[in-house]
Amino acid sequence: MATPDFIRTLRASAGQQLLWLPGVTAIVFDDDGRVLLGRRSDTRRWSVIGGIPDPGEQPAACAVREVFEETAVTCVPERVVLVQALEPVTYTNGDVCQYMDITFRCRAVGGEARVNDDESLEVGWFTVDALPDLNEFGRHRIKQAMSEAPTWFDPMTNS
Repeated sequence: MATPDFIRTLRASAGQQLLWLPGVTAIVFDDDGRVLLGRRSDTRRWSVIGGIPDPGEQPAACAVREVFEETAVTCVPERVVLVQALEPVTYTNGDVCQYMDITFRCRAVGGEARVNDDESLEVGWFTVDALPDLNEFGRHRIKQAMSEAPTWFDPMTNS
């Protein structure tokens, strides 16, 4: 994932201390029920599509932008399926971030899936019963997006 300019500016004054950041994940389905995935250039693994909203950008607009930037697919968000504070991540350069992920179920409405930036090695549509090697983060979000259950969130653990 490319680091947005506003985070580079924050890092200039915050150093490597933990940054609490919004994150957005888009689970995009086509009319055949297939899900859109990208194989990331940094990890070389298949992943769901996501990114960081720009300051002032609405999360749903971020989902649409990230999907198009990474895959050339145009989509529309249908609903929020998951909200979750993730565990902190320490990057190889020592920077620490923790994300509040908002996951949207989206429907593809145009475009032809292809690599559209330098963040992906491959892009493709997959049936949910034939997903490539995908981490639990992605599998859980796809499962939630397929469900008609209300928005998923971790139950409160503090009183």
